[in-house]
Amino acid sequence: MEAIFDEHKVIPNQFITERNGVSLFLKREDLLHPEVSGNKFRKLKYNVEAAVLEKKNTLLTFGGAYSNHIAATAAAGKFYGLKTIGVIRGEELGENLEKTLQENPTLKFASGCGMQFEFVSRREYREKTSKAFIENLQKKFGGFYLVPEGGTNARAIAGCEEILSEEDKKFEVICCSVGTGGTISGIINSSAKAQKILGFPALKGDFLASEIKTFIRKNNWELITNYHFGGYAKVNRELIDFINSFRKNYDILLDPVYTGKMMFGILDLMEKGYFSENTCILAIHTGGLQGISGMNNLLKKKNLPQIVV
Repeated sequence: MEAIFDEHKVIPNQFITERNGVSLFLKREDLLHPEVSGNKFRKLKYNVEAAVLEKKNTLLTFGGAYSNHIAATAAAGKFYGLKTIGVIRGEELGENLEKTLQENPTLKFASGCGMQFEFVSRREYREKTSKAFIENLQKKFGGFYLVPEGGTNARAIAGCEEILSEEDKKFEVICCSVGTGGTISGIINSSAKAQKILGFPALKGDFLASEIKTFIRKNNWELITNYHFGGYAKVNRELIDFINSFRKNYDILLDPVYTGKMMFGILDLMEKGYFSENTCILAIHTGGLQGISGMNNLLKKKNLPQIVV
């Protein structure tokens, strides 16, 4: 699995800023691979390896119309000669596929990688983990290797446990955005005993803590729930202005769904004196930059400023 999932690739942590005696660095997981980047690189690594070892020639997974996971799975499947099937939330997207692909950069990219789509209603999508739902997919498509929505399973956690290096043990605080909970779970499991892990959920609600607890073995973590900006994929002018300012100041592009919200939260907490003096923070850039084109399309319709890429 060396071609994409090359674990010898080392990208130095990038210093961002120092405020109130607190230093902030960024781990550039977004630079791991141009198409399978960030936490998707980590989550897919051992899942793709398992599919190949089990001689499964098809990957099937789930996601929304702008899913980073859908795009990354399609790219990885193409590279390794595996068929890919994306079960996409929103049956209306399949009514005029040509129009959908013209308007949706994520699905257009996945389709270009050879991914076949199965569009389902939102009601059906909520049943995606049920035995009956999976059996119906198997009847329709035959055998496949199933990767959960967002990629989070035991193999994904194992991949995310490789995010932190030995050198990263010098940081007192590790921060990452939280979607399905897989990335932070891997980070918690591989963290040093004295480190504090802070997760910044991109979703509203308090269900994530219980999800994370099913994967972890430590209690050195906490969720900071004040920076979701209204919920998953919700943005406003303040967040967009922050992302554009961050790009201008540090030459680093942030995605608006995950890392952008996390970085906004960390810098806000630094300004408010949340962290003890002399604390060194390492934030994880989990990628997701492919979704910016789609987000800009939505921002344009709402007469909001665009993310500068």
